[in-house]
Amino acid sequence: MDKNLPLKELSIEDVFNGSDHVTYEIPIYQRNYAWEKDEIAVLVRDVWDACEKQKENYFIGTLVTYDKGDNTFEVIDGQQRLTTLFLILKALGKEMKNRLTYRARKRSNATIEKIPSFKHEYLDEGIKRGYENAYQAIGEIVTKEKEQLFADYLLNHVRIIHYRVPKDVDLNHYFEVMNSRGEQLEKHEIVKAKLMNKLDNESDKNKFAAIWEACSEMNTYIQVKANMQAYFVDNLKNFGYYDKSFDDLPGDSNSASKSPTLYSLIYEPEAETGKSSIKDDESRNNMFLSIIDFPNFLLIVLKITCMRDGYLNQSDFTLDDKELINEFDKAMEARPGAEFSKCFCFNLLMAKYLLDNYVVHHANEEDSYEHNPWQLRYWNKEEKAQTKNLSNDDAQQDKLVQLLSMFEVSFTARQRKNYLFYVLYHLFENRNLGDYCKFLEDLAKKYFSDIYMDSKCLNEINTPKPGSFDQTIVKEGCVDLSISNPEITIEKFSAIYGDGNEKTKGIPLFVFNYMDYCLWDKYVKTIAGKEYKKDDVERKAFFEELGCSDFGLDVFKQFYFSRTRRSLEHYYPQALVKKYPDDISEEKINCFGNFAMIGSDVNSSGSDWTPKAKLIHYLDPSKKIRQVGVASLKFRIMMQMCHDNDVSASRKDGQEWMFEDIQKHQMQMLNIIFG
Repeated sequence: MDKNLPLKELSIEDVFNGSDHVTYEIPIYQRNYAWEKDEIAVLVRDVWDACEKQKENYFIGTLVTYDKGDNTFEVIDGQQRLTTLFLILKALGKEMKNRLTYRARKRSNATIEKIPSFKHEYLDEGIKRGYENAYQAIGEIVTKEKEQLFADYLLNHVRIIHYRVPKDVDLNHYFEVMNSRGEQLEKHEIVKAKLMNKLDNESDKNKFAAIWEACSEMNTYIQVKANMQAYFVDNLKNFGYYDKSFDDLPGDSNSASKSPTLYSLIYEPEAETGKSSIKDDESRNNMFLSIIDFPNFLLIVLKITCMRDGYLNQSDFTLDDKELINEFDKAMEARPGAEFSKCFCFNLLMAKYLLDNYVVHHANEEDSYEHNPWQLRYWNKEEKAQTKNLSNDDAQQDKLVQLLSMFEVSFTARQRKNYLFYVLYHLFENRNLGDYCKFLEDLAKKYFSDIYMDSKCLNEINTPKPGSFDQTIVKEGCVDLSISNPEITIEKFSAIYGDGNEKTKGIPLFVFNYMDYCLWDKYVKTIAGKEYKKDDVERKAFFEELGCSDFGLDVFKQFYFSRTRRSLEHYYPQALVKKYPDDISEEKINCFGNFAMIGSDVNSSGSDWTPKAKLIHYLDPSKKIRQVGVASLKFRIMMQMCHDNDVSASRKDGQEWMFEDIQKHQMQMLNIIFG
C-alpha cells in the first residue's frame, strides 16, 4: 500500500476546470446540502476581503476525496464547502468542465443540472435555496462592476488543500477517525505537513514531529513531556541548548511520530491531532490555562523567526490564525529549503519553554478577591511541588506578575497579543530577571506614551490602528522602547480622551489598566512593607495624593488584574443624566474622571444606581456582590471620594459625586500616571 498519500494545493480553477475532467461524487452517506445564507455570505465576504487586499493566495480549507478510478472521486470530507463553491460559480454565470453529482439522489442531480432555471418541480430545496442565497450574497457584498474581478480572484487565487485517498485505503477506519476528530483538517496540521516535507531525512522528520506535538499541548509545561526532557538541564529547570540549533538537539530514533501524511492522520491520529493526550499524574498536576492557543502561538514564533533572521516585513505580517497558512507560505517562499523548517522548529521549542516558565498563565480556578490566580512559576523536578516562583525576590516576582497580567487583560484576544511577541523576542536574547522587569515597565510606558498618547496611532474611537504597535516599537529589526513622543502631557491626554467639556470618543482598556498599575506601583514604592499606621504622616500624604481619605491598605495588598474586569462603569450613570439633565450633561460624565474598570456582571446589576447607591452596594460587607468585580484601584478611590462627600456637612443628599469631583479625580489620577 502507498502510505505517502499526496497532499496537493489546488486553485478553484483547478478543482472545477482541471484538465482531467473529473467527477466529484457526493455519496449517499453524506448529509444533504445544508449551508444557509449566513454561512455562504461569510465565505463570499472572506474571499472578497482577500481580493480587495490583493492577497496572492487565500486558503479556505481542505477537500478529501476517495479515488474510485475513471477520474471519479468520492467526496468524503468538505462536500458542504465544495458544493457552496460550485453554487457561487453558477451564480456568477461560470461554466465548469468538471461535474458535481450525487449518488442515488435523483432530486439533487436534477436541481444541480437545472441551475439557474428551477421550473422542474422535483427539486432539492437545500441546493435551490443555496444557489439563491449565493446569488443574493454576491449582490450584497460585491458591486456589479466588480463581479468579474471577484470571479477571477475566486478561480485563480483561492486555494484548497486536496487529499486524494488511494483505492486500497480502508475507508471504514477512516470514517471512525474522522467522526472522532471532526470534519476538517486544522490549518496548523497543514502547516506542519508543509514544513516537514522540506526536511531531508526521516530522523529530522521524527525529531520535528515530536517537538511539534509536545509544543502543541499549550496547557502544560514543556519539561513535563518525557520525550522532551533530554533538552533541559538543572533538574529540568533550564533549556540546555541556548545559542545552539536544531541539528544540535539530540534526536529520538525510537520516536513514534511519523511524517504527517493523510495515512498517519487516519491510522495514527493521536500522535498528529495536536490535542492533549496527557495520561500521567505528573502532567495532569501541572496543567494550567494558557493565555494563547497553538495556531496563534505558531504565528508569534514565526514572526520571531523572521525578525531574528532579518527578513520580516512587519507591515505585511498578521498575528491572526486566519492567515496562518498564508504567513507560513510567504516565509517558506522567502527562505526555501530544509534550513527554515529546522530553524522554526528550534525556535518553537525555545519559545514554548519561555512561554511556560517566564510568562504568566492562569490557574484552573475562578477569579476571587482573596486569591490571585495568575501564576509565574518555572518547572523544576527537584522541587516537591515541581513549580516555584520565577524570582526569589518577592517584590520582583509581584511586579513581574502585575505587569504581565496587566498586558494580558488588556489584550485578551488571541489574535492581538503584540505584547507577547515583544516579550518572547526579548527573552530569546536576555533572561536576566532584573532586565526583564525593567523591559516590561519600559514596554508599558512605551505603549502608553508613544501609542495611546499619539493621536496619529489611534482611529476614530481611540483604538490603536492596525500596525501601529510594530510601526512604533520595531526599529531596524530591534525592539526600541525609548520614548519618542514629545507631547506626553495632561493637556495632550485631555485633548485625546476628553476632560468633560465634550464627550470622549473612547478610552481604551489599556489606559485604565495602566492607571491601576501606576497606582499599585505607587503603593509599593511608598507604603508597602513599612507598617505605617493611619495617623502617620507618610500614609496620610499617600492618600492625600490619591484625593481621598484613608480606606486601608488591604485593597492594594490584594489587588491583581482580574479577568472579570471587562466593562467600563460610568460612576455617575447615564440614566441620571436623562432624569436630571439640568444637574449634569452627557459630555461631563463621559470622561476619564467618571469611568472605571469593573466586572461585567457587577456593571449589569448596578448600571442605573446613583453614585451613593453604588457605594453602599459595592462595598457591602455581606459581599453579596463579588468584590473581585469592583477591585479596581481607581474605582475604589472614586468610591472613597463619594464616601467623603457623603459624610461632609457641605454636601447635600444627592451631591456625593458631582462634576467638580470628576474633574478633581481626573486631574489627580493624571498627575500620578504622568509622574
